[in-house]
Amino acid sequence: MSHSRRIGVITGAAALLLTATACSGLGRSTVGMLTFRGHESPVELSYSNTPVRGCHKIAIPRGATHVENNTLVDIVLYRTPNCEKTDRADGIYVATTLSNVTAPRTLPWRSFSVIH
Repeated sequence: MSHSRRIGVITGAAALLLTATACSGLGRSTVGMLTFRGHESPVELSYSNTPVRGCHKIAIPRGATHVENNTLVDIVLYRTPNCEKTDRADGIYVATTLSNVTAPRTLPWRSFSVIH
């Protein structure tokens, strides 16, 4: 491989990596997929390119009991539909590339927000 071609490949790879990481860092949208599933349900709901600002309702009728965070950002899950904490429903922190499952007999998650 010639020297100029090697530099071009390195520059292109660096630009692609910078673009992918900058999307979540600039307050625009997440990079990656958030996947939710209800209790004992085969149906999954996935979100990609979610805006990093605001509260996002989880569009599963009975709420989500399983989550996989395959994004480059951390999220907070809430048991209320409007990202509010209550005495019985605190927010649950899920770091990037991790997953979480609700405990039996607890309320499902109804909304989430992105930590940016």
